[in-house]
Amino acid sequence: MAKSLLRSTSLVSANTFLSRILGFIRDMVFAHFFGAVAGFDAFIVAFKIPNFMRRLFAEGAFSQAFVPVLSEYRQRHSDSEIHYFIDHMAGTLGSVLLLVTIVAVIASPLIIALFAPGFIHDGGKFALASGMLRITFPYLMLISLTALCGAILNTYDSFGIPAFTPVWLNVILITMAVFASPYFTTPVYALAWGVFIAGIVQLVFQLPFLKHKHLLPRPRISFKDPGVRRVLKLMVPAIFGVSVAQVSLLVDTIFASFLKTGSLSWLYYSERLMNFPLGVFGVAIATVILPKMARHHSDKKFNDYSKTLDWSLRLLLLIGLPSAIGILILSGPLISTLFQGGHFTQFDVLMTQRSLITFAIGIQAFMLIKVLASGFYARQNIKTPVKIAVVALIVNMFLNFILIFPLAHAGLALATSLTAFLNAGALLFILLRRKIYVPQSGWPVYFLRLLTANIFMAIFLFIASGHITLWFQHHRLWRVAHLGGLVFIGIAIYFGILFLSGLRPRYFREH
Repeated sequence: MAKSLLRSTSLVSANTFLSRILGFIRDMVFAHFFGAVAGFDAFIVAFKIPNFMRRLFAEGAFSQAFVPVLSEYRQRHSDSEIHYFIDHMAGTLGSVLLLVTIVAVIASPLIIALFAPGFIHDGGKFALASGMLRITFPYLMLISLTALCGAILNTYDSFGIPAFTPVWLNVILITMAVFASPYFTTPVYALAWGVFIAGIVQLVFQLPFLKHKHLLPRPRISFKDPGVRRVLKLMVPAIFGVSVAQVSLLVDTIFASFLKTGSLSWLYYSERLMNFPLGVFGVAIATVILPKMARHHSDKKFNDYSKTLDWSLRLLLLIGLPSAIGILILSGPLISTLFQGGHFTQFDVLMTQRSLITFAIGIQAFMLIKVLASGFYARQNIKTPVKIAVVALIVNMFLNFILIFPLAHAGLALATSLTAFLNAGALLFILLRRKIYVPQSGWPVYFLRLLTANIFMAIFLFIASGHITLWFQHHRLWRVAHLGGLVFIGIAIYFGILFLSGLRPRYFREH
């Protein structure tokens, strides 16, 4: 079991890694061509609103509700019943999303006023954001249908294609920024059209693979289908459950819209770096274990269910802790190497570094939420994560009010990180208390190994990275080579210490 999970996780992580690398290139292009100016602030809001809802509906609530139900259908129903369920789900979801999209396009100024109220007093930013939202919002419908296709493939143990699909978003946005933006009167509009085009391409890309598996949906609207009704019932509260981190980030946007120009851009660039390990490892592991645990629950294999969760938590800590520490210590060098140049100044580097440091504090918690929430959703238990999420969201808003005054945009990032720890801690506590998750033996020794390896790696990175002004004095090629060397040696020290302490790869294949 563990060997199969590791292979699937590696496949998803590899494809996601490719997407994230292209994402970094995309953000480097954004920084060079647009910097941290008012127009880019407006695009961030116009993109973040449908993208936030994508994470809520597509990667969050919908996938967490749909996959367990489809897994149960696969175990207990005939092929014809499965096809009817998929057809009805596609038609029902598509019709709801089409209606939401039409309303949002018409009411785009009202939505901008709701999610970025600080723009109301800046007519230029408000008009730009409203205009671009009309172009970007249909992305929600397109990418949610893409998520439906991906969830079907994942349930049938085909993880590679859904994980590769986001690559197209980055390719298209890079192309639009470099080649198309000079032909627009307002260049940043090219990015909005790029988002729309990418939604179409990502959806169309997955259809042949579904057809090959004889799973291509033929959309039919049916709110009476029992499977559809179960998914919708699970989906409504799940909107708050697994995606509390995304809700917190959107709350940050609302607060940041009142701060000085550039704040939204600084948060965007730091959030992108923070999301790298989350997307490559946290989401990948959660994606792989959800259908597996759903089948264990359906078959009443509760011991296997707990072992799968234990395996995922060990792997998550192995990757998450050094990722968080590395990004925190190397925050300045990372931002300087990736983004400094063109319209992105040294001042922008320093401002972005502040929020990346405070985001880095919560990286491990963000990753844990993805996996721990799956521990509930695989059992079709929506209420418990929702209650925790609501409390966490209230705490996040309270912390925003407190921390925004002394720390500005970095205070918003810190509030989100602290809230993530509250959320993850509560999820783990309840899983343990209800004995849904029973830790396997060996955790104290494993923690000691991780602690030792992380301490040695952190000491090296802190001493070797130097002061941020050193990075300002050199050209990008030096920064790339020096940063690459630091990362390579840091990884070697980390895994070298783990190896010397007795940890072996078979630990994650055989445990």
